[in-house]
Amino acid sequence: VQLQASGGGLVQAGDSLRLSCEASGRTFDYYMTGWFRQAPGKEREIVAAVSANGDNTYYADSVKGRFTISREKARKTLLQLNRLKSEDTAVYYCAEGTSRTRYGLGMDSRDYTYWGRGTQVTVSS
Repeated sequence: VQLQASGGGLVQAGDSLRLSCEASGRTFDYYMTGWFRQAPGKEREIVAAVSANGDNTYYADSVKGRFTISREKARKTLLQLNRLKSEDTAVYYCAEGTSRTRYGLGMDSRDYTYWGRGTQVTVSS
């Protein structure tokens, strides 16, 4: 599976961005998609995750109410970032992992097998 993340950029605090993750080469029926981020000097952390059917989602407390993860179509997952803060500055990665059901979610990086290259989000205050 190849994952391509895009949509990052330099914005001001309070602005919005929409990140996109496109997958190709997927051969399994059930999968989950997660967005992670890593800021300089910090460990990678999960931001949001969505199940294969899009019905189940997870958000880190730090982004709850501001970020929205969704599936635009089977191969494309979006992460809408609203009311951005300087502490949201990081490289954002999308990742996929297999799931036993269409409802499965993973909240740990170890749940994910396939990783894309990151896209930089920089929020100036």
